[in-house]
Amino acid sequence: MPKDTFFNLSESKRGRVVAAAIDEFASYPFHKASVTRIIKKAGIASGSFYQYFEDKKDLYMYIIKLIGDKKMEYLNYVLQRFDSLDFFQMLRELYLAGIRFARDNPKLDAIGNNLIKNSDQLYKDIIGDQKPMAIHFFEEMLQKGIEKGGVDPAIDTRLVAEMLLAINLSISELIYEDGQVNMNDMELIDKMLYVIENGIRKKR
Repeated sequence: MPKDTFFNLSESKRGRVVAAAIDEFASYPFHKASVTRIIKKAGIASGSFYQYFEDKKDLYMYIIKLIGDKKMEYLNYVLQRFDSLDFFQMLRELYLAGIRFARDNPKLDAIGNNLIKNSDQLYKDIIGDQKPMAIHFFEEMLQKGIEKGGVDPAIDTRLVAEMLLAINLSISELIYEDGQVNMNDMELIDKMLYVIENGIRKKR
């Protein structure tokens, strides 16, 4: 996370640094992104960067956190409606919210796209850090689904939560294959959700 000196900057100066970093990481994957370009675009002295951040990764992880916070604003709007939706409707609405986030925040979405397409140890580290929280989130959703009667109470919620997270990561990779996210991707997502809700056994 940034050092205190960064948070002590004026709001406008912090904003310039963040905006320059977003532009850079949206244009280049992490390992090709340039601190020099960020510094130049932000209009700060070369030595100042390391007064604000430990290194490029420190800044990158801060931007990833900002993206997560922004995306949660979209997801929270859906989560507030959980009482009026069943589990499968909720899951679909969350994917829709993710697509709306991508549509409304193309630069932030481009950073996520770069991260997925150039999956390496950094990608694994970020996914690994978020995994416990994501599994807990899915487990809570499943438990509420069981309580509302729409989800089979015989399932192992921990196992299914792990499976849902794995499916979510896989579907994200498929969606980003063409380098963009839009409402047309709901066709693929709906096919995936059909399998989650109905399984693969032939109906009699």
